This record gives sequence, C-alpha cells and structure tokens, in this order.
Amino acid sequence: MVRTEGPSSLYKGLVAGLQRQMSFASVRIGLYDSVKQFYTKGSEHVGIGSRLLAGCTTGAMAVAMAQPTDVVKVRFQAQASTTGASRRYHGTMHAYRTIAREEGIRGLWKGTGPNIARNAIVNCTELVTYDLIKDALLRSTPMTDDLPCHFTSAFGAGFCTTIIASPVDVVKTRYMNSAHGQYCSAFNCAFTMLTKEGPTAFYKGFMPSFLRLGSWNVVMFVTYEQLKRAMMAHHNRAVPL
Repeated sequence: MVRTEGPSSLYKGLVAGLQRQMSFASVRIGLYDSVKQFYTKGSEHVGIGSRLLAGCTTGAMAVAMAQPTDVVKVRFQAQASTTGASRRYHGTMHAYRTIAREEGIRGLWKGTGPNIARNAIVNCTELVTYDLIKDALLRSTPMTDDLPCHFTSAFGAGFCTTIIASPVDVVKTRYMNSAHGQYCSAFNCAFTMLTKEGPTAFYKGFMPSFLRLGSWNVVMFVTYEQLKRAMMAHHNRAVPL
C-alpha cells in the first residue's frame, strides 16, 4: 500500500474510524467498571462470570448506539483503492446520507446482529483477559500496578482477542461490505465462506488483525490506566480530609 498508494493510504477512513472508536469506547470501556460493580452489587470479590456478563452488556450497548459509525468505517476502508469520481462516498456525512437514502435508515444498522456478537466476544475477551492477566502478574511476579504490567497485560489481551474474535470479525466485515442481497443473513455469509473457502477463510488477515488489536489494546489500556490514576489522584486532592 505504501509503495503503490503512498503512506497516507494507511490512514484512509481515519475520520470514520475516530468517530467509531470514540462512540464505541466511551460506552463499552467507560461503563465496564460501573456495570461490573452493578452485577456484583458492590462486592469486592469479582468472579469471572460477572466480568463476562459486564463485558457482554457494555459491548452490546455500544453496538446499539454506534453501529452506523462502524458501517461507514467499513465502507470507507473498502473504497480505499478507488479515486475521483469512482468513489462512492466523499466524506463521512456524505456516506451517512447516501446509505440512508439508498438503503433506508436500516442500512446504517446493517450487520448489527453479527456486530453485537463480535463486540460481545471482543469486549469479554479484551477486558476480562486484561483483568485476569493483570491480576495474575500482580500475584505471581514482582511486577507492580504500573506501566510494565499494564503493557504486558494489554499485549496478552490483544493476542487472545485476535484468536477468539477473528472469525466473527471476518464474517462481520464481509457481510457489512456485501452488495445488497448478496447474503440473506450473517449466518448465510458464514456458511458460504465455510463451504466455498474452507475453515481457514475465517482467519484471513490474522496478522494485520493482531497488529491492529495488539497495538490498540496497548495504547488503550496504558492510556486508560494512566488517566484513571490521574483522575483518582486529582479526586483525592480535591476531597478535604
């Protein structure tokens, strides 16, 4: 891509991607701790069941609210190789209007079912694995609750997430980017892939997917931990003794 289209091609669809991440992350990550506490009723002991349930809940909530941003992001990335008049969408707002006009409002929520499944799986694997790896490192190694521990936990969470979520991710992307009427459902899309391309089709693009999820997890969790720590320190200073 860099050789044929230039370095800027790696950032095509950036605006749509930012819209998606800000809307998704604010719900699925920002509400995770609160939902986890709700399911445990404030108990300090948090079992894996409560963590999984909280991850599924916030993942599904994020999709319900932000699915249009994901549809637009996928469409933008799919037209990355086209230029000029052949481009179907010329901006994110133009994409929202075009999809709504040509496919109806439901077109903006195309693939919601597989996306809910995908985000429930990703959210559970990402957040729960990070929690479990971090707890294990703090218990079994000399690491403290600081940057090296956060980095290692996030990298491990990214790898586990890629293994678990890659099949759903491939189906979701294929279905959301399909022509109208090409597949009657996400299950039909998955069955067609399995019969025509074999099981390995579900792991196409594994390495780029791992690079994306691995780097995303490292940046997200390390930033999240530092921001959380800074906000708690500010809150403690603000509260009078």
